[in-house]
Amino acid sequence: MSDAPLSAELEARYSPLHGFRGYPETVPHMPRALTIALSREAGARGGTIANRAGEKLGWQVYTQEVLEYVAQEGSVRQNVYDNLTPAAQEWVETQLRALIESRHLGGQPGVVELTRMVLALGAQGEAILLGRGAGCILPAASTLHVRLVAPLADRIAYMSQWLRLTEDEAAAQVRQRDSRRTDFISSTFQRHPSDVQQYDMVLNSSLLGEEACADLIVQAAHAKLSALLGDPTDEPA
Repeated sequence: MSDAPLSAELEARYSPLHGFRGYPETVPHMPRALTIALSREAGARGGTIANRAGEKLGWQVYTQEVLEYVAQEGSVRQNVYDNLTPAAQEWVETQLRALIESRHLGGQPGVVELTRMVLALGAQGEAILLGRGAGCILPAASTLHVRLVAPLADRIAYMSQWLRLTEDEAAAQVRQRDSRRTDFISSTFQRHPSDVQQYDMVLNSSLLGEEACADLIVQAAHAKLSALLGDPTDEPA
């Protein structure tokens, strides 16, 4: 990343969003494009794999840092929302109300805006969302839910190399990050990241490697998109 302030750099990249062509004005069922939601264990190389898959698909990648920034920064958030047609905006608000009414959202500050933003990105589709509970927010029918895992020793070694930490320091980082993510998902969405039944696929990045994981995600995305578009009567789950 450059030496420019984070807010300026992110606003330049994501305000307005690049390349979205928009939906037709009349869309019977939203969304009609696919989004990938990536969940990962700390040190399982989620960011690198997300970027590789994004390059292969030609889709934008939204890291946890970017998702939090877009949700919090009013002007950027409004630009994302303004890119949606009225039909897409209505879909976002309908999904948001359903999540609130079903009590599937916790009371943490900013959760509602974060959820609205994730839904807005899901409404336009062709994006990879890394973390922030995107897989708990977006409908199953139009989202490829992926979990990236790796053996603890490999994750510690990767974190040590990436952050230039001692092994003990890296182990503490892995534990802290895993704990924070688990606490956020459980307190906000009443789910647990280790529940494999909520994912379309679980990939071991140590056994498969970054490139193979990215390739498998791309293949699964094409397959799920075909299923999404194959039956126009399907409602999002």
